[in-house]
Amino acid sequence: MEEERDENRSSRNYQQIELQQQIDVEQDTPQPGYLKGLDDDGRPKRTGNVWTSSSHIITAVIGSGVLSLAWAIAQLGWIAGPAVMVLFALVNFYTSNLLAGCYRSGDPISGKRNYTYMDAVRANLGGSKVKLCGAIQYINLLGVAIGYTIAASISMMAIKRSNCFHRSKGKDPCHMSSNGYMIMFGVTEIFFSQIPDFNEVWWLSIVAAVMSFTYSTVGLGLGIAKVSETRKFKGSLMGISIGKATPTQKIWRSMQALGDIAFAYSFSIILIEIQDTIKSPPAEHKTMRKATLLSIVVTTVFYLL
Repeated sequence: MEEERDENRSSRNYQQIELQQQIDVEQDTPQPGYLKGLDDDGRPKRTGNVWTSSSHIITAVIGSGVLSLAWAIAQLGWIAGPAVMVLFALVNFYTSNLLAGCYRSGDPISGKRNYTYMDAVRANLGGSKVKLCGAIQYINLLGVAIGYTIAASISMMAIKRSNCFHRSKGKDPCHMSSNGYMIMFGVTEIFFSQIPDFNEVWWLSIVAAVMSFTYSTVGLGLGIAKVSETRKFKGSLMGISIGKATPTQKIWRSMQALGDIAFAYSFSIILIEIQDTIKSPPAEHKTMRKATLLSIVVTTVFYLL
């Protein structure tokens, strides 16, 4: 009898512990509408739509890459250059849709959300592939940061050289180093990276988009002015010819031109993060598909101009 009472007591204790654990789980798991202003997963409510997502994408795409497009087209020529640009736009649209479909695991409407690129990799691939993709992503981020630092320093140096040429009326070769500007830009990047939730600043993408369109429009305006002045389009159908460049230089510059055009379209590195700002319903991947199509069409038309 004593053993039976001990067994019943243990059984009741186990049931109480199990019930308490179930209550704790239910309390810790945010329910739909659990708190005003929160999503069903307990995170801040998303408010993004097609227009805000397109703004983020255009801001990401129209960056320093646009500055090298004229040189890239000059290397590839008037046939291959625009054709490659349109081809890269189509490839980018296709691959972006594939990546957007990885935002939720399982069901595309109610499945678990993957908040970052690495979350999507972990949910769909797992294992050692997560470490491999993580290493590639960080190398890519490092390369992009270096690229923007160099581009910014060269641009600042170009302004200083231009002022020097005007002052000396072309007599001074105005040789100078970009190292100081490189260090200054790098320190500024480190400073901004320490600001908490800097990516949450709502007006940041608008300012960046306006700035990108401004300097891109300046380049477009200079091109129109040059054509109006000379009354003709320069360049050739097949690009830089053998003779003006060696066969090795022709191949190298063509490969570099392809890389410049690919870089000018790249935004996959932050695609999942952009998608994580979109409200649902409708399903996030449907909204992202529309935003991607709109932004790539706008960007391609602008690039071709």
